Amino acid sequence: MKKETPKEINEKNKKNESFLDRTLRPNCWNEYIGQENTKNNLLILLKAAKERQQQPEHLLFYGPAGLGKTTLAYLISKETGRQIKITSGPAIEKVGDLASLLTNLSPGDILFIDEIHRLNKNIEEILYPAMEAGSLDIILGKGPSARTIQLELPPFTLIAATTRVALLSSPLRSRFSGGVFRLEFYSDEEIKEIIKRSARILKVETDDETALEIAKRSRFTPRTANFLLKRCRDFAQVNKNKLDKTTVNQTLSLLGIDELGLSQLDTQLLKIIIEKFNGGPVGLNTIAAALSEEQATIEEVNEPYLIQLGLLERTPRGRAATEKAFKHLNIQYPEDKKLF
Repeated sequence: MKKETPKEINEKNKKNESFLDRTLRPNCWNEYIGQENTKNNLLILLKAAKERQQQPEHLLFYGPAGLGKTTLAYLISKETGRQIKITSGPAIEKVGDLASLLTNLSPGDILFIDEIHRLNKNIEEILYPAMEAGSLDIILGKGPSARTIQLELPPFTLIAATTRVALLSSPLRSRFSGGVFRLEFYSDEEIKEIIKRSARILKVETDDETALEIAKRSRFTPRTANFLLKRCRDFAQVNKNKLDKTTVNQTLSLLGIDELGLSQLDTQLLKIIIEKFNGGPVGLNTIAAALSEEQATIEEVNEPYLIQLGLLERTPRGRAATEKAFKHLNIQYPEDKKLF
């Protein structure tokens, strides 16, 4: 029997981990926890389309990463009994790539485009008639000899997802006639129920107290919750412990995640603002330079959660740490910053 190389083992583990993530996704609407307003609107839209024997209209989901946009696309596919074909904005590099995708769809298929805000603008314009009239206009040649051919497309539903809806052009947003839905952050109780469901799938024994402890540090995001659950499971398995609150605290301490779910980078960011700049305000570029981190990472990954917790605020003059941030880091809040 041939011995596997480290590279082959690593690739195999990645494949298994990816498959595991898919098994944790809900398989029906009843298993999908949270996002009640979006879910109820979608159920009505899909039921009405089914009764009319029509194709569901095009849909756009937006919100921070890990909230379930792709999962909703899979559920819509299962609810309608249609095949789903998945791609992403950056993967569609040429007009021919889009034409190939659209012309290979069967009637009623769903095309899911993730990170659609990264779609090339020239390709975006080709998408307009496809969404609106079910046709694909392709220009062949250049100059006076150029000619346009029109391809008729089968009826299809485009479902798109983005984390940066502001980067989408108004003409593209307006063509999502089925609706534009914003996914909200989850509550601790909703995350707790997601963790308990994932634990059952992973065959891990846990209780409400343990699930809630993980939920409180999950940044209000199911993807993060499932990641932390799997790491806590690993720690418990290696150390021959049961998965309880103590194991959770030990695991997350090892990962550098504190009781509020702050990562080491989150904590460093707050400490820099407090210790080096007296709590702020200080500009984003200065913070990024002090942390040796990209501005986009701070703005898109760290800041939303810190602002959500009330530890950081954006002001016209820059970022400032709140009194709550000082207390969390056990640092005395300056008297001159207190408002009377």
